[in-house]
Amino acid sequence: MSDENPRPHIVPGRVLLAVWGGLLGLTVVTVAASRIDLGGANLWVALGIATLKATLVALIFMHLRWERSFLGIVFLTGLLFVLFFTGLALLDTQSYRPDLIPGYAPGMPAK
Repeated sequence: MSDENPRPHIVPGRVLLAVWGGLLGLTVVTVAASRIDLGGANLWVALGIATLKATLVALIFMHLRWERSFLGIVFLTGLLFVLFFTGLALLDTQSYRPDLIPGYAPGMPAK
């Protein structure tokens, strides 16, 4: 058989239900983490949980787990670029923090 016409695969229902349960569990963790004040780490925790949920969806529901490894490399490269550019944007916002109006900007206490 050639790689041009791969055979379809069927994902067992128990795997789909397990991933669905995992996504629901991670949603509960996301809500719980939003209620805990971790300071500057709140955003990174939320992004980490969201990345884990997106990875589960891509691997199982989008069948990336069973595709050629090249597609996995493309997925990881895209994930790294998103992380890199998000990090750059977050670093840039720190330089504008002194210009924010106290009590007006989100997360800025009123004086």
